[in-house]
Amino acid sequence: MTGAQQSGARLVEPHAGGLAQRLNWLRAGVLGANDGIVSTAAVVVGVAGATAAVPPVFLAGAAALVGGAISMALGEYVSVSSQRDGEKALIEKERGELKVDPDGEFEELVGLYRAQGLQPDTARQVALELTQHDALKAHLSIELNINQDDVVSPWHAALASALAFTIGAVLPMLTILLLPHPVRIVWTFVAVLAALAVAGYTAAWIGGSSRWRAVVRTTIGGALALGATFLVGSLFGTGFG
Repeated sequence: MTGAQQSGARLVEPHAGGLAQRLNWLRAGVLGANDGIVSTAAVVVGVAGATAAVPPVFLAGAAALVGGAISMALGEYVSVSSQRDGEKALIEKERGELKVDPDGEFEELVGLYRAQGLQPDTARQVALELTQHDALKAHLSIELNINQDDVVSPWHAALASALAFTIGAVLPMLTILLLPHPVRIVWTFVAVLAALAVAGYTAAWIGGSSRWRAVVRTTIGGALALGATFLVGSLFGTGFG
């Protein structure tokens, strides 16, 4: 295993404290940046294809940035809130079962450890020690793969997504607005595709999947989006005079 692979493996190992929170922020941040780059770039490139005037491009880009950031934040908040509510409901259900039938739950825990490959005596001893320490935590971990201290925060995900979207959106806006008209669209394409390659690589690194496959997907998708909006802007641009 290479050093990079070892680093990626350490990132996704489940024993790190607060792992779900950190991975949730990273995931929301990378996806938010990717969406900010693509959606804002598509808008400004489309408008720039229709007119060489700067104000329409700026207004369209600003609207895409603000609306997109709010939309991303709301989407993340709703999604993660649903996930958190489901996890909390499962935690309360397990807590209630432990109160009603602790002996039955203990035997269930023993059975689960036996199913993992432990010998009967070992499984019973492990279940006994873990139950004495924290019965609810032991059941949540083996039955539901939930850590009650590591339930994700929808606010964190929403803020990370909105901030990342804004950061991603700034790149195409600066490129399209600061460069001169003859070259600004070409260099916006170049800057956006490079940024998407970085975002795709980072997302794959976090998830432990193929880096280069993710880079190819994100750059091809971004190129198609920019090409389509530029084509639309160019076709209908004569109406701006």
